[in-house]
Amino acid sequence: MSKTISAGPAPKIIIESIGGDLSLVGWEGDDILLKADDDVMHVSQDGDQVNLSCDDDLSLRVPQAASILINKIGGDASIRGVMGGIELKEIGGDLSIRDVDSVSIDTVHADFSLRGAKGHLSIKSANSDVSIRDVDGNVSLDTVANDLALRDVRGNVNANVAEDVVMYLNPQAGNVYSVTAGDDILLVMPPKANAKLTLNADQIDVDWKGVEKDEDAASRVITLGDGSATMALNAGGDIRVSNKADAGESAEDFGNFAGIGLDWSGFGERISRHVTEATQRAQRKVEEAARRIENKTREAERRSRRGRGGLEIGPWNWDFSPKGVPMPPKPQASDQERMVILKMLQEKKITSEEAEKLLTALEGGS
Repeated sequence: MSKTISAGPAPKIIIESIGGDLSLVGWEGDDILLKADDDVMHVSQDGDQVNLSCDDDLSLRVPQAASILINKIGGDASIRGVMGGIELKEIGGDLSIRDVDSVSIDTVHADFSLRGAKGHLSIKSANSDVSIRDVDGNVSLDTVANDLALRDVRGNVNANVAEDVVMYLNPQAGNVYSVTAGDDILLVMPPKANAKLTLNADQIDVDWKGVEKDEDAASRVITLGDGSATMALNAGGDIRVSNKADAGESAEDFGNFAGIGLDWSGFGERISRHVTEATQRAQRKVEEAARRIENKTREAERRSRRGRGGLEIGPWNWDFSPKGVPMPPKPQASDQERMVILKMLQEKKITSEEAEKLLTALEGGS
């Protein structure tokens, strides 16, 4: 169902809950366009304020100047082109935001990606990876459970991160940058950067012309240029500071940065790339399990046709053929293979009798 609402050029939209995914886009029109199934969307209006909820997926087109308050999203969300301010209390899935003004988030339970914000960004709790790029205002991240990738933030930065941090920044005079990481920190700045760095880590590597190496130091204070920006970096692992744009690619011998594998030409897409790769790996494992099921079934059928006699003692199958020798242990079915069989049974692609035969075949039976 599609529904159009007129609430002025700068409406206040309050979303109580979304049971599924949300797509929210700001457009040049003054109307609000909603798309969802008839029986899952609930809408009310009081002047320029619109309250709504949806039990399933929801697609919204709103005026660019609209302000948004969202209490809860059960699935994933994509938000772009909304310049009236966004406040989000809780989202259960991934969150992608593009080309907005200010954003305030209480909790995002999966991956978060933002590119392009004219105002400030604040997040109280991010339970997975965070990727942020091109923010004019301040960035405040109270808790990031996994990795943080940060680039082109022109305001102050305050972040507490459980694992690795990678930052490409051009420090601005008078700004304060405070970052704490449970593992490693990589900071890349322009060669003419002006900042006073206070660094604490297991190992500190400053790859900078005019700065002496001190491999044994676990704490250093370094002034670059006029020192007009203040940076305090604290790492549970190592800190590396460089002015080389490819520092992230050449850090394979430094902490876990080789595992991050950030492609800075496509900085904001790292999270979606990781999701795609994980899906492909899972699909390959399922296909491999299915092939093993097929091979074991054929093997069981061949043994049945041959009518071969034998005696099983423990894990060994003793074949009393003329060349009888102890056979190797019977292979055990993996959990993945069992899940494939159960899924086939659930989808009624096989009968319960056929499922039992497949499981018996996987365990080396006949």
